[in-house]
Amino acid sequence: MADDKVRSNVIRGFTAGIPHNVALGIECTELGESRSAFVLHYDPKLVGNPDTGTIHGGAITALLDGASGAAVFAAITEWRPIATIDLRIDYLRAAEPPRDVIGKAHCYKVTRNVAFVRAVAFHDDENDPIATSAATFMLGIKTGKKADKP
Repeated sequence: MADDKVRSNVIRGFTAGIPHNVALGIECTELGESRSAFVLHYDPKLVGNPDTGTIHGGAITALLDGASGAAVFAAITEWRPIATIDLRIDYLRAAEPPRDVIGKAHCYKVTRNVAFVRAVAFHDDENDPIATSAATFMLGIKTGKKADKP
């Protein structure tokens, strides 16, 4: 990230500019040096088990995928389109209602076409994870040409 103003705009973009994040209540809280942090705010509409009040695993997936993608953007030197190729999640325990879930991601390797990311979802302590993930992202190429219309 170039400077604080750019970082602030990108954080705002991940929070307010992505309709899926807005709908789920996912907020980007940190971005920089190949890392990101997001928070998934607890909301009864996200409950997957009404008997326990536990957040649905799909919301945790969205949190980890979003944080991982943001970490890729924080790691690359020029703005390029990206897409999730693979996302493996290990669910280790249920999130505790009615608590927010934090997701932190680290893009640890970028090659010419692929970025590699590890992430963790937790409440207070990364060493007591709710879920962990490993992801790969395709790095697109900016051609400068508009796609031909069919």
